[in-house]
Amino acid sequence: MMAETKKSNLILIMIAIFIATFMTSVETTIVTTALPTIISNLNGLSMQSWVFAMYLLTTAVSTPIYGKMSDRIGRKPIFIIGLIVFCTGSFLCGIAGNIYFLILFRALQGIGAGAIMPITYTIIADLFPYSRRSNMLAMNNTAWGISALLGPLLGGFIVDRLNWHWIFFINLPLGAIVLLLVIFGLKEQKREHQKQPIDFRGIISLSITLIALLIFFQSVGSQNLSIISVLISGIVFLIFIVLFYQSERKAIDPIIPLKLFEQRLFTIQILTLSLLNGIQIGFQIYFPIWLQSIYKVPASVAGLAVTPSPVMWLISSIFVGALTKRFSPRRITLPIVLIQILFYIPLLFAQISFPMFIFYIIAGITGAGLGIVVTTNILVSQEIVDKSEVGTVSSMQTLGRTLGQTITTGVFGLIFNIAVNSSLGGHNTVSFNQVNQFISTNEAVKFSGSIVYSMEEIILNGMHAVFLATVVVFIIAFIINLLDKNRDVIK
Repeated sequence: MMAETKKSNLILIMIAIFIATFMTSVETTIVTTALPTIISNLNGLSMQSWVFAMYLLTTAVSTPIYGKMSDRIGRKPIFIIGLIVFCTGSFLCGIAGNIYFLILFRALQGIGAGAIMPITYTIIADLFPYSRRSNMLAMNNTAWGISALLGPLLGGFIVDRLNWHWIFFINLPLGAIVLLLVIFGLKEQKREHQKQPIDFRGIISLSITLIALLIFFQSVGSQNLSIISVLISGIVFLIFIVLFYQSERKAIDPIIPLKLFEQRLFTIQILTLSLLNGIQIGFQIYFPIWLQSIYKVPASVAGLAVTPSPVMWLISSIFVGALTKRFSPRRITLPIVLIQILFYIPLLFAQISFPMFIFYIIAGITGAGLGIVVTTNILVSQEIVDKSEVGTVSSMQTLGRTLGQTITTGVFGLIFNIAVNSSLGGHNTVSFNQVNQFISTNEAVKFSGSIVYSMEEIILNGMHAVFLATVVVFIIAFIINLLDKNRDVIK
């Protein structure tokens, strides 16, 4: 538990949390912008996907471990450790001399991020009562929204005016500010170290389970599908998920208490959080591809198609506190998910003449709906568990978001590739590599005549398949929330 905190200290802590959230969330968008320059300088085209995948892997694996440690030792020391590891990884990424060292140091960055992201939610839960917490979560979401909007611009500016190394070095002054604010602003009551043994079997089996799962979906979604990689990672996952389940049943202090999932409401909140965050990453990937390949707009304009989402997310999440005081989670989630489904259905039939402005409307509706539901998921799942498990729950929320985005990215990638390859059968003059080139606005000028119409038709078929899968994910989320028997407002 936190010690009694002065109002001035609360302001300092929230500033620290805001900067830390911005720093870790902007990392993805900045690196995305700078990646072409990085792989050119480091001659790393064949390994480019691992620049993201390794960060994702180590973040996912370390998140639940940090969550449990924060419940046992305290939020402050674990947060500081994660911050130092993240900044050390950032510095080493900045001085990396080749793509292999960059990937290695991105892994170190991810290990640090695995502490920062969930513990920010945990600290907010410790410091603020339920009635005020939604507003603080909304404020923290502002940092995420700003990073989504400014990340590509900031990344482009840094690469153009300085060099790609500074996209990593910029974390050092930000990290130093957060470190000072946390050291002097965050007052935490001393915890007695619990005598229960650390669940090493659970940590090891969970880590291998998550690594195998993420590699499986990275392999499944890859254009060059490796059957051997898919089979090996799938078998390893099945073996170690069983070992993890057995170890957690026997553990005195399990890394993830399985008893939490005995609460139907908690399980529904975590599953909904994972599914909707998967949808979020899906439209962020495929809207720009659709606009760039079919409407032939520049990459910068295509990227703007997703900007209404973070803006509306920020605005809508402000109202979560008032909604949860009047309605049960079920009555909040079901109508919002239904509205989302109705807005996505037109994408299943959209043709070349489909109005481009509708993509901006759908992005805004998606952001507004997810802003309410995801914030509600976080708020409710923290509230219905014991205070001693808030750190563990916050880490599970972050892990759920990461897994949801990773799994749906892999599944959507596989579906898109299958749909495109299937469509190629009816267009003998077009190859997959030509479609790949056509997606880029700069490369599309090489093509003309009937082949352009053929490739547009092939890409549209792929998009229809992806967003059919998106609607299916929405329907699954809807059905899951129908199973929620709780009709009481969470106090």
